Amino acid sequence: MTSDRETVLIVDFGSQYTQLIARRVRENNVYSEIVPHKVSFSDVKTVDPVAIVLSGGPSSVYAEKAPRFDENLLDMKVPILGICYGLQLLVDHFGGEVHSNSQGEYGFATISHDASSRLLDGVSNNTQVWMSHGDIVDSVPDGWIVAAKSANQIIAAVEHSARPIFGTQFHPEVAHTAEGIKILTNFLFNITRCRGDWTSASFVEETVADIRQTVGEKTVICGVSGGVDSAVAAKLLHSAIDGHLKAVFVDHGLLRKDEGRYITDTLQHGLDIPIECHDYSDQFLAKLKGVTDPEEKRAIIGEQFIRAFEKVAESHKGADLLAQGTLYPDVIESGGVLGTADLIKSHHNVGALPADMTFDLIEPLRELFKDEVREVGKTLGISDAILGRHPFPGPGLAVRIIGEITADRLTMLREADAIFIQALKDRGIYDDIWQAFCVLVPVKTVGVMGDQRTYANLISLRAVTSLDGMTADWYRMPYEVQAEISNKIVNSVKGVNRVVYDISSKPPSTIEWE
Repeated sequence: MTSDRETVLIVDFGSQYTQLIARRVRENNVYSEIVPHKVSFSDVKTVDPVAIVLSGGPSSVYAEKAPRFDENLLDMKVPILGICYGLQLLVDHFGGEVHSNSQGEYGFATISHDASSRLLDGVSNNTQVWMSHGDIVDSVPDGWIVAAKSANQIIAAVEHSARPIFGTQFHPEVAHTAEGIKILTNFLFNITRCRGDWTSASFVEETVADIRQTVGEKTVICGVSGGVDSAVAAKLLHSAIDGHLKAVFVDHGLLRKDEGRYITDTLQHGLDIPIECHDYSDQFLAKLKGVTDPEEKRAIIGEQFIRAFEKVAESHKGADLLAQGTLYPDVIESGGVLGTADLIKSHHNVGALPADMTFDLIEPLRELFKDEVREVGKTLGISDAILGRHPFPGPGLAVRIIGEITADRLTMLREADAIFIQALKDRGIYDDIWQAFCVLVPVKTVGVMGDQRTYANLISLRAVTSLDGMTADWYRMPYEVQAEISNKIVNSVKGVNRVVYDISSKPPSTIEWE
């Protein structure tokens, strides 16, 4: 991307709110990027951030294996904001004292602040904040001031008297902190002096320029799956290189019901881009025969996609670039952010591709969260009917069938899923849900249908609400809707005699089952 983009770097120490910090910054039209606490000073310099935020985290600064950071970052002469654990790291580094009072503070609190505080400028006195910490600051370092205290006299905010370094013991990024947005905008605009010019339109403009420079006279094959991400990626590439783009749909046999028809009709016409369709379902299913391990499934599917695209590329001269709709959450969860990150699971778009593939990758959306992708789609003129579709994983139904993939199991799942999604649309609640789908659990359970006992399969309904897929809560679906869907599935889908509803949130569960 262009070098004049303002970037706020967020150093992650394991807080459940780290992604929320990134989102809050981006909501103010300032680009933010998350890096792990182990990131090196040299890597950070390549980003050239305008400000750094040290996130919270569950550790104590005095714990034996407490996460630290490259303290050379403090020499970058850019504004720094430490939140919760980040505050305690700053206090400890500069010579203050942090200790555990065996109780900490959790939940709502009120703070009073110094009227001269730059970070808290314009914030009401006795404002409500959200605390979540075990250790507390006992004394501030020399050259620092106490900017705020909570009602029980615990230090709630500190500021360096000479440098633009600040810390809050509370979390300004969460909605529970009444004036948290004001505090963050003070940091971004009054202290850091950000321009706030990162928008979907500016993203499109700079990304189009970068794509043109990268592609030159080459040809790009863009995999189009029917999902929002690949649709937006294809439209963005089309805007940049048009005649050098080949949009390709590979049917891997693991799609939802009537998905091929959606690709050739609705999507192709909606994007106004010709889409080549290739059926490789037999090859995919043959490779998956007998495979039950989820990661092995992903690896096989990732490799077979590449082999299919390589075959397609033979008929397109110079097609040695492959474009994918990889998103920022995919990158984070697959350990692909700057530095080192823990791997939650491999993603088809990121972590399950063969090492010997002949393509170079282009991933124009890898910096964006899902809602940002939809905004870019709107900027590109894509209809809400396309942008409003629920996410669908690259491995498709393979990660929604527990165990081996068979033709019969795929048929059962397709039919059940189609009933589920149509019922949500008929009830007018499809758009209230981030993602909804069925999972086939091929464990036979006893049932009674007519006068006969049955031993048939279990279908789990999964529906969640979310903003970006990094965290999610289960959707409180009305009982009468659940009953209607269950009744239709059991009576219409051969081989299913039981339906359950998944009430797990992320974390601790992931959205997909595999």
